[in-house]
Amino acid sequence: MNRREVIKNVALMFGGAFSAPTLMAMDHWENATKPNSNLAAFNLTETQQKIVAEIAELIIPKTNTVGAKDVGVPAFIEMMLRDCYKAPEHQSFTDGLASMEQVLFLELNNDERRGVLKLLEQETKKNTGKTTPFWRLIKELTLLGYFTSEAGIKASFEYVQVPGKLELIKLKPNQKSYAY
Repeated sequence: MNRREVIKNVALMFGGAFSAPTLMAMDHWENATKPNSNLAAFNLTETQQKIVAEIAELIIPKTNTVGAKDVGVPAFIEMMLRDCYKAPEHQSFTDGLASMEQVLFLELNNDERRGVLKLLEQETKKNTGKTTPFWRLIKELTLLGYFTSEAGIKASFEYVQVPGKLELIKLKPNQKSYAY
């Protein structure tokens, strides 16, 4: 099974794959009537934006389909954090970015970057804190940003904007699943 198939399978399980803060953030975004000035104070530095972009691209790299950078996932992550998340997640995210800056993440080659992210993922599994850890936030928001973009969904699914009748069909080999 290749990386794209794994990501597609994870996308199919979206309902159970998001943490409570992500679901609450999405609910907050849908139900917002006016912007919250406390949430708007969250901004990333240029270096932090580059780190977010590189991590997102490692999670969903450009192959024969578009990658995370191509569909604007880094800007989506910053927007979601600023507009939909609260101070504990802001702090968790900026602490995670600070640790990436400490290991000089942008100066590492791709293999070293993957190694750093694997260690980060192992640390996240051990985390039993009350806030969502950096790795979980960036991974969830990368998947959410990618699979809610038009190019991302079209790269992974056969997109049918206005479907015909609802019926079970048998997929041919290598045919994409359908997303309505």
